Amino acid sequence: MAARRTTAPTSPARRRRATAVGAAVVLVAGALAGAAPAAAERPGGRGGDPVPAPPAAPGAVGTGGAVATVDPYATQAGLDVLAAGGNAADAAVAAAAVLGVVEPYSAGIGGGGFFLHHDAETGVTTALDGRETAPATYDETTFTDGEGRALPFADVVGSGLSVGAPGTPATWEKAADELGTMPLADLLRPARDLARRGFVVDPTFSAQTAANAERFRVFPETAKVYLPGGEVPQAGDVFRNPGMARAYDELMRDGAAALSDGRMGAAVVRTARNPRTTGKEVYRGELTRADLQAYEVRTPEPVRSDYRGLEVVGMPVPSSGGIAIAETLNLLEAYDGLTGEALPDVAEDAYLHRFAEASATAFADRNRWVGDVEGVPTAELVSQGFADERACGLFDADVAAPRPIPFGSPDGDYACDADAGSTALTRDDHGTTHLTVADASGDVVSYTLTIEQTGGSGITVPGYGFLLNNELTDFNFVPVTAGVPDPNLPGPGKRPRSSMAPTVVLQDGVAVGGLGSPGGATIITTVGQVLTGYVDRDLPVVDAIAAPRISSRNGATTQAEPAITDGPLGAALTARGHRLATSAEIGAATAVRLLPDGRVEAGAETTRRGGGAAGVVDPS
Repeated sequence: MAARRTTAPTSPARRRRATAVGAAVVLVAGALAGAAPAAAERPGGRGGDPVPAPPAAPGAVGTGGAVATVDPYATQAGLDVLAAGGNAADAAVAAAAVLGVVEPYSAGIGGGGFFLHHDAETGVTTALDGRETAPATYDETTFTDGEGRALPFADVVGSGLSVGAPGTPATWEKAADELGTMPLADLLRPARDLARRGFVVDPTFSAQTAANAERFRVFPETAKVYLPGGEVPQAGDVFRNPGMARAYDELMRDGAAALSDGRMGAAVVRTARNPRTTGKEVYRGELTRADLQAYEVRTPEPVRSDYRGLEVVGMPVPSSGGIAIAETLNLLEAYDGLTGEALPDVAEDAYLHRFAEASATAFADRNRWVGDVEGVPTAELVSQGFADERACGLFDADVAAPRPIPFGSPDGDYACDADAGSTALTRDDHGTTHLTVADASGDVVSYTLTIEQTGGSGITVPGYGFLLNNELTDFNFVPVTAGVPDPNLPGPGKRPRSSMAPTVVLQDGVAVGGLGSPGGATIITTVGQVLTGYVDRDLPVVDAIAAPRISSRNGATTQAEPAITDGPLGAALTARGHRLATSAEIGAATAVRLLPDGRVEAGAETTRRGGGAAGVVDPS
């Protein structure tokens, strides 16, 4: 089967790999097939025998490529594509499409995301910005009451006003056409079949449905699809979504044009502009067919920074992830210089203190300077000179800086006393998922995708079974700080700021790993902590992911997991002046690491979100 590309040439190596991909569809169908599990048949309609859940483990080492996601169905789909000769981009699209079925409250056709791809043959890292966009009618007053006051956040979340033009279908198409070796239709087929045949509900799906049940009941179509018979699907039930299978059928036939020009797109526009509700009025949206047709996936230059001899590559604006992680890492190196003691050598409480101070400082600068606007000073924000100035003026090895930390002036003229002002903590996306893939040739993909809040807007597109995003609530409704310019106010066609932070790590231009996480604004601190846990604390990948987390984002309190707050680490941090607030779990990371001996290691969560799924094509 020939590779399908429309705008980029196919390298000889890619052409060779593409010849083996013809068997991928058969392999995927075979791996996800099997006898039906002993499960209740409540939800979803007919579609053949349900697909049993593949086995899942948080870590794996072997050859042939690796996939790590939050769900075993998605991981298996990616591994099947790799085993059939597909590359990392192919596997990432297939896994992401399956996540749209089994994690519909976190990602899917109605959302967007950021896709980061490193090509081992060319050494090129490509960033695909598939973030959702605001309608052309939006301006800085859209989320206000006409007198300058912000509309109630809770009222906007579950309404058409929160829905942006989705970017996920166009991202999948662009990744398949320009970076992959398989036709998009082949990559979507496993997800289509899974939606039609059904999957076994896990505790996370059941719990997330239960948490959103009252919100879902406001929208009759959502209740019909996700509360079949008026009930929350229980772990072990089989859940089918024939409407979503229909949506994938249209994408398989027409590609992203199904959304921009097809019946599916017309249904999205109708639904966003006039959501059907029961017993409650909600804001109508302003999305139009022209907004869908104007959508395009951007290919910006990635953010790059150096850390301990590694090159850390991340997403640029409208993501704040790449910038904030780079600044956090630069600050940690600056603290080494100030104290004369390197991060790998300090005690665990000192490590957590330093990390909290660095991330809070990075968030102060992120909130002031980063948004989908012209003139974001990215190069200065990720420079070591700026970090050195910020560290010199703020850091104390023994005492937490008062919150909020003032933002800095990334102007290229750095001294030791250049703080400018402060901004408050802002809201950010939470209904998100992440996957990481490496193939046998050394290509790496790190892909974070979302519909924003868990359950998105709560609005399901009639006949198509997928939820629409509420991504536009990631805009600030009014300026965060009076008198301070705010780069994250809504505007026509604008993309809301995000904390999504897919990351690829290079050494001498060669990919040695990739990682990322869901979790809203805690994505930035999760990715930074996993990376430093591995690089600085000498933890294996799975242990770096499993380690207890802290998340300081320049608010009055610092979030930390119970393993920190309930023990001596919490006491030590409190003694340093940190005001800790317990969070049951922070993030849900996945990672891959390419080993010097040619093997690859995949890592996922051991317990968060019920545990993730990491696998390799050929275990050893």
